[in-house]
Amino acid sequence: MAELIRIYEENPSPKAIKKVVDVLKKGGLVIYPTDTVYGLGCDITNNSALEKIAKIKGVKLDKANFSFICEDLSNLSDYSKQIDNRTFKILKRNLPGPYTFILPGSSNLPAVFKKKKTVGIRVPDNAVCRAIVSALGNPIVSTSIKDNDEVIEYTTDPELIAEKWDKLVDIVIDGGFGDNVASTVIDLTTDEPEVIREGKGDIAIF
Repeated sequence: MAELIRIYEENPSPKAIKKVVDVLKKGGLVIYPTDTVYGLGCDITNNSALEKIAKIKGVKLDKANFSFICEDLSNLSDYSKQIDNRTFKILKRNLPGPYTFILPGSSNLPAVFKKKKTVGIRVPDNAVCRAIVSALGNPIVSTSIKDNDEVIEYTTDPELIAEKWDKLVDIVIDGGFGDNVASTVIDLTTDEPEVIREGKGDIAIF
């Protein structure tokens, strides 16, 4: 059964954060708040956890388009090839924020993602998920939790999320009501920024 843990964004409890991190390190799955919709994630270094998420999403792991939740831009060099000044300025100007940026993947990607040429990077403007990543010591893989109701699209109430995902995940973090609009996805691997999905982030700036 999933445990529902309340963590306040204004002052995330180190004790609660540690509890979440301990579960992640053991291969557990966690649903957590971001600056957009609630996300489903695990430790990117844990293959069995990655396989579990891929199975839930109904995709093959090596074909999955998961994004990485990072604490800040310091993780970029770990998972992305060297980026030019223009790209770095775009990232620095818009992160933390409601964007997923697609970058060229590096040879340092976890083994299961080695064949992928690109990587999606997220630095959400949410203190809870960034505190988790900071305490874990590496990014968490992330995918948004869709709702079966096509009208709603994304579930925003953490208590309802906990009920629905009770047998699939280990922890659901109650960080308050989530948003119902996913992140804007921008591809930065081409000559000009390309909007792949228009979401919460403003695309007028690109």
